[in-house]
Amino acid sequence: MRATYLHGVRDVRVGEKSDPQRQDDDVLIRVSGVGVCGSDLHYYLEGGIGSACIHEPFVPGHELAGWVVEERPELGLARGQLVAVEPAKPCGHCEWCERGHINLCPNVEFLGAPPYHGAMTETIAVRPDQVFAVPGGFTVEQAVMLEPLGVAIHAMDLAKQRVVESVAVLGCGPIGLCLVQLARLQGADRVYAVDPVDYRRAAGERLGADRIAAHHGAIDEWTDGRGADLVLEATNAPAGLQYACETARIGGRIVMAGIPDGNEYTLDASLARRKGLNIKFSRRMGHVYPRAIRLVAEGRVDVDSIVTHRFTLEDSGQAFELQSGCRDGALKSIIVPNPDT
Repeated sequence: MRATYLHGVRDVRVGEKSDPQRQDDDVLIRVSGVGVCGSDLHYYLEGGIGSACIHEPFVPGHELAGWVVEERPELGLARGQLVAVEPAKPCGHCEWCERGHINLCPNVEFLGAPPYHGAMTETIAVRPDQVFAVPGGFTVEQAVMLEPLGVAIHAMDLAKQRVVESVAVLGCGPIGLCLVQLARLQGADRVYAVDPVDYRRAAGERLGADRIAAHHGAIDEWTDGRGADLVLEATNAPAGLQYACETARIGGRIVMAGIPDGNEYTLDASLARRKGLNIKFSRRMGHVYPRAIRLVAEGRVDVDSIVTHRFTLEDSGQAFELQSGCRDGALKSIIVPNPDT
């Protein structure tokens, strides 16, 4: 079967891959769609994220949906049923899994993070607990977007947003756009958003931001120098932590959901210390898929308008190039490995 491989920096090639090797009671999934995520772009542009580096060609992709290949009545799954797939396979027995921090499992096998192949291929096999059936009427795009929405939900869980407080979202990529909507849904007094790209600002305004600007300094003006109660950072900027600290009020809270280019943050330490800021770092997600499914099913979060481009597997290199360059209004590009199914 065919698959997209990342061989190194800006080196995307489509090649052959062996059929998935099933273990135990794995569920076989025919992949219907895979989102190009910001973390995929770090592998594409930098060759890795921290210690997770490309040492040999690997298949990226962890935002995925697909059709069940075989009837699995014991799991309540019908042949051809559309499902979303949780990309993480935590070990389930380490201290952190037992504490409920499955997103922090040091033994996790994560689809599309080297050395583990991801979903930009035709068929994959996953554990039953990674499979989430979606309601009838769900589109492939909606099912794919449950993963980035889940990341945003996890960040909001960490944020513990209070009713009628000001929220600033830095970065209007797919995660940031989900955060804008969740902040509004959870009763924010004002939602401010920041992004240097004009069409992403337009999306942020359309999806619920009260005010939006190209630079975070505008929030200082809008709040008369006070700053925001809660800052949700979802950028790829090494200065993202500094921007968040400048945006937050004295005693404010920050949740860092973005991954910085170069794997480093820059920070004026005295600013964060003298403000007495509460800073949390968000990684992946916990058990959030049921909530994500409900939010989309009930129309409370719009993920449809975030998906802007679709590519075949053979054209996946174009998707990476377009997405990394913020061109042609690209918010979320989806690879469709099986367009004729």
